[in-house]
Amino acid sequence: MTIGTSSDPVVDPAVVGVAIPVPEPWGDHLQRLRIGYGEERAARIPTHITLLPPTEVAPGVADDLDAHLSRVADSHAAFEVLLRGTGTFRPVSDVVFVQVAKGVASCELLEQEVRSGPVQRRVDFPYHPHVTLAHDLPGPAMDRAFNDLAAFSCTFTADVVRLYAHDGDGMWRTRTDHPLTGG
Repeated sequence: MTIGTSSDPVVDPAVVGVAIPVPEPWGDHLQRLRIGYGEERAARIPTHITLLPPTEVAPGVADDLDAHLSRVADSHAAFEVLLRGTGTFRPVSDVVFVQVAKGVASCELLEQEVRSGPVQRRVDFPYHPHVTLAHDLPGPAMDRAFNDLAAFSCTFTADVVRLYAHDGDGMWRTRTDHPLTGG
C-alpha cells in the first residue's frame, strides 16, 4: 500500500497545500512513526515541510497558484536540509516535530514568496519550518514522539516545491512538482 499518495488526479481541488517533500527513505519512515503514535490521518499526509498550509480555494485558483509556484521555483536554487532532533509548540499548540536544523532561511524565503501569490491565507503563528511527528494526540503519545526522535538526524537536498491537493477526502495528492532551478 502506498501511504499518503494517490495516482488519481485532482482536477479542481477544494483544498491545496504547498510543501517541500521529505524524500525516501526518511519520508516513509517518519510517516510510519507518525501513524504509530496514533495519528491515523497521517496515512493520507505525505511527510513534508509546509510552505502553505491547507487552504480552501475557489475553482480555477489552483491553476493560478501552479503558475505562481513555477515562477517561485525558477528563482530559487536547490538547498541542503538537515533534520535533527525534536521540538514542540506545546503548550501553545499540541504539536511535536523534527526540527529543520539547516535550510531554515531557504524555507523561510520560499514560504514568503509562495504566500505572496494568488492564494492568501492568514496564519495564526509565525512561520517555523518543521516536520510534524504528532499533532493533537494524548500527552503520552506526544511525549513518546518527542523522546523517540530526540537523536534523529538526516540530510537531503530540497530540490522541488510540491503542490498538493485534495478534493475533500483528506487524501493529499501531488498535483504538480516545481523543481528549484534558480541560480
